[in-house]
Amino acid sequence: MNHSIYSADRSTHLKIVVVALVAGIAVAGFGISARTTSDGSTTQATHVIKAGKPVAVTSSDASVVR
Repeated sequence: MNHSIYSADRSTHLKIVVVALVAGIAVAGFGISARTTSDGSTTQATHVIKAGKPVAVTSSDASVVR
């Protein structure tokens, strides 16, 4: 048994490609089936955040350098 991918024959490369393709399809299928929907609708509700009054932030212990 040769453990090098460079000297592997054509059937070994084909097996690797098939296994990778099946694994990719399985991961994609699991990702699609794992999506959660709250009420079955495809629209998402957005929450609006409104700005309040301006606030001035000051610090009394800051030293002024001139």
